[in-house]
Amino acid sequence: MTERSMKSHDSLRAHLVKVLDWHDAHVDFDAAVKGIAPSHQGVRPDGLPYSAWELLEHMRIAQHDILDFCRNPAYTEMAWPDEYWPKSPAPPSAKAWEESVSAFRRDREALTQLTADPALDLFAKIPHGTGQTYLREILLVADHNAYHLGQLVAVRRQLGIWKG
Repeated sequence: MTERSMKSHDSLRAHLVKVLDWHDAHVDFDAAVKGIAPSHQGVRPDGLPYSAWELLEHMRIAQHDILDFCRNPAYTEMAWPDEYWPKSPAPPSAKAWEESVSAFRRDREALTQLTADPALDLFAKIPHGTGQTYLREILLVADHNAYHLGQLVAVRRQLGIWKG
């Protein structure tokens, strides 16, 4: 690899790391989940088919699944849509919300470390996949999270708890 090519790959990595926790073009994860009282976490606002809990948990599950796919040669595909969404609109316990937020952050950090690792060829196909590259999966996580963060903001607006 040429020096110019290496610099381009380093630049790409830096941009990808940033996009995993993007907040230049839209709200970031921390702002979107901050301060949602337990009384609002499981409420589906009129006209919307999901609650803040359902969106948070779906984002956590999907992000974890993609991370697992990238790292685990024994990865097993989950059933869509049943295994990607929580069973109820409300968290099952008082601690579940914070546990989900913490798990989301841990997995995002693991994806960030994976992305930043110069030993990982971002353009390489994932050995146990069906043609997916690491770059594709990282972009998929970023895009998926941005989409659902927008929905989470919409839920908060409908509930009257968004000050952004």
